[in-house]
Amino acid sequence: MSSYDHLIKSNLHTHTSFCDGADSPEEMVKTAIALGMETIGFSGHAYTSFDLSYCMSLDAMEAYRQEVDRVRKLYGDRIHILCGLERDFYAEYPERPFEYEIGSVHYVLLDGEYCEIDSKPNQIPDTVREHCSGNFYKYSREYYRTVASFADRVDKCDIIGHFDLITKYNEDGHMFDVEDPRYRRPAFEALDALLEKGMLFEVNTGAIARGYRTKPYPELSMLRYIAERGGRVTLNSDCHKKENLLCAFPFTLQMLKYAGFRSVYSMTRTGWKEYPL
Repeated sequence: MSSYDHLIKSNLHTHTSFCDGADSPEEMVKTAIALGMETIGFSGHAYTSFDLSYCMSLDAMEAYRQEVDRVRKLYGDRIHILCGLERDFYAEYPERPFEYEIGSVHYVLLDGEYCEIDSKPNQIPDTVREHCSGNFYKYSREYYRTVASFADRVDKCDIIGHFDLITKYNEDGHMFDVEDPRYRRPAFEALDALLEKGMLFEVNTGAIARGYRTKPYPELSMLRYIAERGGRVTLNSDCHKKENLLCAFPFTLQMLKYAGFRSVYSMTRTGWKEYPL
């Protein structure tokens, strides 16, 4: 799998100018068609009242839905277009449902404060000093406890987004050691809770596109753990710019095969489909 001819040309994690993305839905769709993609799913950030810096307002969420519907009428005969949502664990729930939802954790609630984990490289050390007495493992334990709580929302969450997002700025291990049992124990307990409910895990290349990582989320040992236990994965780029719609897909598909997966899942016009590797 070294060329686009062998890719599963689908991405369900796409952000537009309605939230923190750079391009409009129509610009994204035109690029997806030019790439020969079969499916594009939009996943605007759901309204989060305590942090409006990255998400859609309630009014924007409705305008977003209407714009995706407009674009679907224009291009839907050439590509499958879906209107989804990426909902942070602490985001509000709208009255009207979307076609699918990605459940993600972008904040850790510490001492009554919502502490963002992925906006700035230096934010985690500051948070850990202030709220966890400098103990990164206490911080990671709370993060994975929150991720595991999506097991109780199986009826509202279709995909688990970037499972180990907490490692975004830590690929070199300068903040914490991902091999340390204090990190691994809560992480794998969260995996167990989500696997028990049969939840679908996203393999996310977004941090590669932004230059923060050289490998996707989740990291290799977690992918192997998911594969060994019969877990399912779907490949997404967490795209914020149209140029990155299929970022690092060939490399990531090879990595998934190496981790033990024999297939990945993608949403088609007739529902979820399993594609062999």
